[in-house]
Parts: sequence; C-alpha cells; structure tokens
Amino acid sequence: MGIKKFNPVTPGTRFMTGFDFSEITVKEPHKPLTKRFKNNAGRNSKGRITSYNRGGGNKRLYRIIDFKRNKFNIPAKVVSIEYDPNRSARISLLNYADGEKRYVLTPDDLKVGDTVVSGENIEISVGNALPLKSIPVGTFVHNIELKPGAGGKLARSAGASVQVMAKEGEYGQLKMSSGEIRSVLLSCMATIGTVGNVEHEHIVIGKAGRNRHLRRRPNVRGVAMNPVDHPHGGGEGKATKGNPHPVSPWGWITIGYKTRRNKRTNRFIVKRRRIGYGMD
Repeated sequence: MGIKKFNPVTPGTRFMTGFDFSEITVKEPHKPLTKRFKNNAGRNSKGRITSYNRGGGNKRLYRIIDFKRNKFNIPAKVVSIEYDPNRSARISLLNYADGEKRYVLTPDDLKVGDTVVSGENIEISVGNALPLKSIPVGTFVHNIELKPGAGGKLARSAGASVQVMAKEGEYGQLKMSSGEIRSVLLSCMATIGTVGNVEHEHIVIGKAGRNRHLRRRPNVRGVAMNPVDHPHGGGEGKATKGNPHPVSPWGWITIGYKTRRNKRTNRFIVKRRRIGYGMD
C-alpha cells in the first residue's frame, strides 16, 4: 500500500496524488454480498436537500459489511482484500470454516491467508473481535459497538482507532482520536487493531473533476455571494468584506458553537473532545 505521484503534464496533475492499490488482490466484488446503491443526492424522503453539495458521481455497488462480527468461535480465512467505493477503508472477504463468506473492514497489517475469529476467550491479535471486557487496557481497537449486538459504530474510517483506557463496573472507558473519553458497555464488541489504508489522509485531490467523481459538488464561499444569499456576502471588493463572527447561510455561529443536543447520552461522555475550531 502506497501513494503515487503524477507527472505534471496538466495543471490538475501537478500536485495530485493517488493510491497504487498494491494491496488490492481482486478487481470484482463477491456478487452475493453486493446490492444496488441508490444515490439520493443529499435529499431526504420528502425530496428536500438536507446534506448540501452532494450529487452526481460514478455509480456504485454497495458491499454488505459485517459490522456485528457475531459468528463466534468459527475461524475465518482472509481470501482477498478489496477496494470499496463507499468508504475510505479497504475491505476483506472472509471465508469461514462452515463455508459462509462475509466482508469485514481490513485492519492494518492484515494479509491474505491470515486467520481471524470472533469470540470471548480468544487470542488478542489483529482482526479478531472480542467483547470489551476481554480486551486488555491500553489496546487499540476499531469498529466498536455502542449497544450490544447493534453492530460497530465507532472508528470505521481509514486509519481510525480507539484506545481502551479503563474498566469500571459494567462500563469501559474509550479514548477517541479527538481526545474525547466515552463510556461504553463492556459487553459491546470491538475489533483489535487500527483500520487500514492509513495513507488516506495524505491524498491530494488535485482537481475539481476528481471530487465530482466522488459525488462532491462545488461549495461556494459565503464571501463570494451577494448579501441576499449569505450573511458574509456583499461589499466593495475583498478589502471591505469582513466577517468577525463566521456564520452559516442561516446565521448560525459556525466556530465554537456547540450543536450537541442528545442529553440522553451525555452521561456516557466522561471528557469532552479537545477545544478547537469546529470541534465542539
């Protein structure tokens, strides 16, 4: 797995970087584990845009990923490592001893031919899935459940990991990459290791067309708009445009403004994430 650079034959390729895909072993997905992916272009069930700057892009087949890892005490062999257009991480096809096949997220250092297993009293090695109560303090894990049996929700993107900090009673404390410390039931499953494809954060897109392929539409700056369209708009040139308090198109504060409203789960957050722009 590595990053390749391009010869600057065009302005778009001058600083562009991409993957060499050396870790990918097959080009086509396992068909029984795929399904049609509908592109809603950021619209909800009423047809209204709720997630802006989405739409277009290449067609995708969705790969059905086993986030639950609930096939206990049955060893599985890694058959292939594949590209998934729906996520930043790579996925691995597991062939279980009873013949069933499932896709899982590929941890760093997992290779074709390795054996992984899920269970409570199994070895602490990369790719194995265990309840948090069976994982030693200090271990880095990913694909962590928030409710037992609901499937992994935390640390699923490329290079993501969470550290098990402590255990007390029925709960364990996990330290997120943001610095937040959160309590999670010890009966929740987690997978050992860090999610692979850690070089993903170093990719330089290089040109607008590449973002369009990824279903990302242009995002216009507020200062480039008219006053009727955005609070930052208007003014006589750049020199007279000032926005001492950056806000959204609807006037909401965008830096340092807390948007969390889920009071039901506040008690599970032991320590807030680090203070910074857009972090709270």
